[in-house]
Amino acid sequence: MLDSLRRVDAAPTAAAARQQETPYVDALRSLAQQDWQRLHVPAHHGVVENAPGVAALVGADAMRIDFPVLFSGVDQETWHLTTPGRVTPLMRAQQLAAEAWGASRTWFVTNGASGGNHVATTVARGLGVEVVMQRSVHSSVIDGATHVGLDPHFVQGSVDAGLGASHGVTADQVAEALAEHPESASVYIVSPSYFGAVADISAIARVAHDHGVPLIVDEAWGSHFGMHPDLPANAARLGADLVISSTHKAAGSLTQSAMLHLGHGPHAQALESLVDRVVRSFQSTSSSALLLASLDEARMHIATRPDLVGRAIDSAQAIRAAVRADRRYRDATPDVLARPDAIANDPLKIAIDTRGAGITGGDAQHLLLRDHRVYCELSTPSALLALVGATSAIDVDRFLTALQALPEADAEPERPIALPSQCERAMGLGEAFFSGVEVVSATDAVGRVSADALAAYPPGVPNVLPGEVLSAEVVSFLRATSASPAGYVRGAADPALDTFRVVA
Repeated sequence: MLDSLRRVDAAPTAAAARQQETPYVDALRSLAQQDWQRLHVPAHHGVVENAPGVAALVGADAMRIDFPVLFSGVDQETWHLTTPGRVTPLMRAQQLAAEAWGASRTWFVTNGASGGNHVATTVARGLGVEVVMQRSVHSSVIDGATHVGLDPHFVQGSVDAGLGASHGVTADQVAEALAEHPESASVYIVSPSYFGAVADISAIARVAHDHGVPLIVDEAWGSHFGMHPDLPANAARLGADLVISSTHKAAGSLTQSAMLHLGHGPHAQALESLVDRVVRSFQSTSSSALLLASLDEARMHIATRPDLVGRAIDSAQAIRAAVRADRRYRDATPDVLARPDAIANDPLKIAIDTRGAGITGGDAQHLLLRDHRVYCELSTPSALLALVGATSAIDVDRFLTALQALPEADAEPERPIALPSQCERAMGLGEAFFSGVEVVSATDAVGRVSADALAAYPPGVPNVLPGEVLSAEVVSFLRATSASPAGYVRGAADPALDTFRVVA
């Protein structure tokens, strides 16, 4: 356990100095300072007057550095577009990111952690058809597994039905699944959970490696881990072989930017060539220089400003302390830590229990948005979830004042079931997804085989998978989600879910 919770030591002076560099951003800025006649894509040519509406959205500076990816890696000494053997500014930026997160290699991804999961599921398929997979993965993992023909053996993660939260799995569960399915070629889990529960990555990695397979971790919600002594260590340092990191979620890069980290050890080394080829096959040949640059800047900022991370943690702790002292609300952190899979929690996720507060979590989020312009990350019937960015300054008083201003009903409101039971499987993911389909009413959908992965969003964990039989409970839950002011159902052909797509 102590090994799993070990902290990151202070970086040596030379490494700390390197982290101050932003090689890709510097290259872009140097290019933008030249007096160009641009006759290349993008069509705005970096000139505000050519696309004034776009310039109003992103600013003139962003327009000027919006170079095509090949040109933005140009050697400004030789002006050759490609120089074999040369370390380009982008390559150098990725090396610095690998150093910052303790990875052996890092790739920048411009189609989000969802794209990273598509890469990772393709890599998993390259190792073999069967995989031990946490059931409460993000819907992008299910999409990727479906597209490449993976055969997942699901491990059911911990579920807090009261809060409406799915968490993680334990090393014992993974060991049991690998023993039951010895042909599995990889293990694919999620940590931390949306609510911040941190699984025992070290122990799960040991189990996977003892069975001769790599561990893939969707660490989308932990992109800030390892960047401060009061944060959990990140998965690459704890033995994971391939890690998906949604850098924009907590580390501050632009939306849709992410990273893939390769771990250390023989499994990670064996994966490197395959990961590199798959990344190239998925990554756009017109990757946004703005997104790539934001990753370089965000890495430098979070790696060199632990004081800001500490300030963010203090802000989150101040909100928790006020909630603990409040008559109406309750700090749900103990609930998260009480789960059998959780050995730590993300201190920048604030789970507030609204049971007993005279208001549902969904209504609280709606009124915070409408009346106070306070936007929380997530709500369930029983809880609000707030996220503090790892280098962000938070107005604690404003949030607490808005929370106290929420109306309180005389009687506790009805709270619909937070999470439905898992549906029964009738056929494989790919078999159902690629079958002929028909659209039926919600009533007629009960008992039919779903052709879609349907996920209440947020958090985006599929409540039903292709090939699973739609239950009355799931249909009712998804329809209620779509009707609520704070959620929608990803994958639904009909946003209102009056109809469902089922296998013909």
